[in-house]
Amino acid sequence: MSSTDHGDSSDRLSSVERLCRLVAIQAALVVAAVHLIWALPRLSGSLLVNPVADSRPFLFIPAALLLVAIAAALFRGYRYRRLSALGGGTLAALLIGYLLWTSGSLLEALAADPLAVVSKLAELVGLTAFALLYYLHHPDRLGSPVETVDQ
Repeated sequence: MSSTDHGDSSDRLSSVERLCRLVAIQAALVVAAVHLIWALPRLSGSLLVNPVADSRPFLFIPAALLLVAIAAALFRGYRYRRLSALGGGTLAALLIGYLLWTSGSLLEALAADPLAVVSKLAELVGLTAFALLYYLHHPDRLGSPVETVDQ
């Protein structure tokens, strides 16, 4: 393998990583926006005093803020596997939580709620992008983001 082949491979990996990062940022922001659109109208002060029948607004708002923070960190160019795992894990928790929350048929639940369709599609796309970022952010592929003593 010549040095130009290695350079092309590195450029290709860098381009794939950049694309995955952009897709992950957009998916995280879409999921955060959808969850905030759903949760904010259902949140009220009376929920803090009275018994809570539906805890989802109290869970969706911190999850959305976490996704915005993850998207901001990715936008700044941080290449940490922990960040990819946190983003993918948050999206997976929302996706699995929805699957567990629906009591009937999944297709019927999605047909009744267009916001859920958008959210679940964005979560699947984001989960895939974060999984690829987790794979690509291994220090042997794109280099370690942490400065070492030798550098």
